[in-house]
Amino acid sequence: MKKYKNYIIAAGILFIGIILGNVFSGGGSEGVHKDGEHNLVQDPVTKLWTCSMHPQIRMEKPGKCPICGMTLIPLDASSNANEEKIAENEIVLTEEAIQLGNIQTTLVEKASATKEIRLLGRVQPDERKLFSQVSHIPGRIERLYVNFTGEKVVRGQKIVRIYSPELISAQKELFESINSRDIYPQLYTATRNKLKLWKLTDAQIDAIEESGKIQEQIDILSDYTGYVMKRDVELGDYIKEGSVLFDIANLSSVWVMFEAYEADIPWIQLGNVVDFTINAIPGKMFKGKVTYVDPFVSSNTRVAKVRVELQNPSNALLPEMYASGIINAKLTNVKDAIVIPKSAVLWTGKRSVVYVKVPHEKTISFVYREITLGQDMGNFYIVKDGLVGGETVASNGVFRIDASAQLLGQKSMMNPTGKKGNTGGMANMPGMDMGGDKKKSAGTNKMTDEEMKNMKTSKETMDPMKMKNDADHSKMDTRISVSKDFKSQLENVFNQYILLKDALTKDDANAAQKYAGELLKSMKKVDMKLLTDMDAHNHWMTISKEVNSSSLSISKTNDIAKQRDHFKHLSAHLTKAVKLFGVNQKVYEQFCPMADNNNGAFWMSLNETINNPYLGKKMPTCGDTKTVIEN
Repeated sequence: MKKYKNYIIAAGILFIGIILGNVFSGGGSEGVHKDGEHNLVQDPVTKLWTCSMHPQIRMEKPGKCPICGMTLIPLDASSNANEEKIAENEIVLTEEAIQLGNIQTTLVEKASATKEIRLLGRVQPDERKLFSQVSHIPGRIERLYVNFTGEKVVRGQKIVRIYSPELISAQKELFESINSRDIYPQLYTATRNKLKLWKLTDAQIDAIEESGKIQEQIDILSDYTGYVMKRDVELGDYIKEGSVLFDIANLSSVWVMFEAYEADIPWIQLGNVVDFTINAIPGKMFKGKVTYVDPFVSSNTRVAKVRVELQNPSNALLPEMYASGIINAKLTNVKDAIVIPKSAVLWTGKRSVVYVKVPHEKTISFVYREITLGQDMGNFYIVKDGLVGGETVASNGVFRIDASAQLLGQKSMMNPTGKKGNTGGMANMPGMDMGGDKKKSAGTNKMTDEEMKNMKTSKETMDPMKMKNDADHSKMDTRISVSKDFKSQLENVFNQYILLKDALTKDDANAAQKYAGELLKSMKKVDMKLLTDMDAHNHWMTISKEVNSSSLSISKTNDIAKQRDHFKHLSAHLTKAVKLFGVNQKVYEQFCPMADNNNGAFWMSLNETINNPYLGKKMPTCGDTKTVIEN
């Protein structure tokens, strides 16, 4: 009996302990939020929930972060009390967000404007040492001592022998003046000088005088030393005085002509040292100075020539050899330049944007700022305006900061004003007033359950996969000019579409499955690189993705009902392409109001006669032509 009494007392004590524990613990589970294996208890002071990644979120009940979808955590009253004053335009990030986003910062410093410029070029003959060997005597070529291009000649070497009637007459005059040399010495000197003007040497003239005989043929000697670049005469040719015999290049010194892009030209100065290698001579480094920078930029290549002169005593450097050079250049007219990494800049083509870190003690935040860029320094930019030395900018993960700004409806790369009407982010959604509500203090945006519900509905509405692209596909009808090749490739795709459409009109699911596969093959042969117009390129990227997706779905099933459902989407998007680019054929855009469970659907045909692919043999003539697309 005593044993049972002890059991009763123990049970009573246990029951009383449970009641007291429930009372002192606050009773019930209100304010407790199960998150995986952890119980998150709402702070009794703030009674708010926030996001560890986006601390600007303040909500009255637990749930998911409307920005990143993470589970909300309790807002600690102690940390909230010590919170620094945050401006409206700041994007606040937590330590966790910094780590997950791999966001890094760089101190803005002043530095000298230096840049490593890489150049490609070719060896060229020194234009000052290019010569044209001419004949100073008219006549006929009787012999060629130099027979091929590339042959080396030296000054005074015989190059051709000619027969010249004028030379014979000049020799007769010389012999007559010799007989009267004592009486008329000036006449003798004049006749001898005549031969010298024809570039005969004193030795040749002396030989004629000594022989006492008229020479019908005479050898012409080279005036230059070098290599024959071009032979302009053949054996037996008649030449005039001054006719070019050979083009000769002296390669004792050469030019290395590098090509500099127009953005690099301001960096290159006369006297800059160029270290370069020649592809044909591996392992050897050459060095030279810039002696000339072309004052003109080529309209075709957008480059200017940069010349380096080099001595070539061994003739190792030959014309047209490829060279790769490096110039460590410095802008002489820029001192103490503000320099930032390229990775820190978001560039839209019109604006250059950086995110500057706000110097808070505890809070990590960034603000949007537009800057004016100067010269390109390779991995860095010179900043002309917008930053000062000592500031800190985000240099990695900048896109993630900008994305947060867009979601908050603040100033961002694509929304420089920060107005809700100019942003495509979540700030436009109902219940997502996170950028400019003056009634709410900065950094304390609260959301009610109703606002969360509205935002969820808005997100679903904005989902492009849920939009009715089929209903507005006929609006894209402005023709874009494309190449004939692209138009032909698109026509092949369209022809497979017609075969697919005809198979559906016959209720032939197997044939439809086959032609959908053929359509996919035709799509793979469409070369998007042929679209040089940016609008055409962007339109086709969107259209091709949808056409491929719908065709693939049709090719994977022989359920004709599912095939027709995918065919509706295929028709909608391919019609856009036909209207935009054309397919060299007249196309009829047709519509059946009873298709797709009386929602209506479009298709394309080569015939005006209606043959319905959605209703098949049941109602083949249901529908009418809405639009005629010309070729």
